[in-house]
Amino acid sequence: MKIRNPKSRFDLSIKKGDNVLDIGGGHNPHPRANVIVDKYADDNSHRSGDIKRLKHQKFIEADGQSLPFGDKEFDYVTCHHVLEHVDDPIEFLSEISRVGKKGYIETPSLIGEYLHPKASHKWLVLEIDEQLVLYDKEVIGFNTFCNFGNLFLSYLQSTSLGYKIMDRTYPQIREVHWEWVDEVTCLVNPPDEAYKDYFTKPWDDKMIQTMFPKKSLQKEVMTSSGALMDIVKTYFS
Repeated sequence: MKIRNPKSRFDLSIKKGDNVLDIGGGHNPHPRANVIVDKYADDNSHRSGDIKRLKHQKFIEADGQSLPFGDKEFDYVTCHHVLEHVDDPIEFLSEISRVGKKGYIETPSLIGEYLHPKASHKWLVLEIDEQLVLYDKEVIGFNTFCNFGNLFLSYLQSTSLGYKIMDRTYPQIREVHWEWVDEVTCLVNPPDEAYKDYFTKPWDDKMIQTMFPKKSLQKEVMTSSGALMDIVKTYFS
């Protein structure tokens, strides 16, 4: 069940004494994790560098679809940019729900996949009507020949204050952030055109407002001001 949409993987409901598992942390494990799991210990084709483990973390090589842990062994499970890679998302989500009491999932959004596509990503992801909806790229014929990753992930992040405010104010443009409790489920390749249209057709005003509900001026000012404060803090941390 969904709890909320955190601003980032550092805006999570993790308590001080929680036992935390990070699945697929790879080269960038969550610093709060006690245990990190990765399927590919020596293969970097699904990540941007060698596996990293912090001093307090235990590393276990295992498949996220078959985890070597007991039921609800962990208070919290983080899963950062992994779901879009897996073979069977239903089995994967069932397994992390089994071992964790609550957790966080982050993936590229459909828009993010168009802006900075990865060949290693099998699934396209959106949150629609409070549900995670996934389509196999091959099923819907997804294809992109341009990759603007250097622009959106590197250049603008390091040079543009306006872009950094927008990216923090509307993180769901490029990514899906999903915090859950008890169980997390998804729809995989649903035949319903109401879902499929979001992945295969131009978005009309109704679809846009469903994905990005209008905010009041007060809410817009508050979120933009909060984003600016967060950016300022990064310069002094």
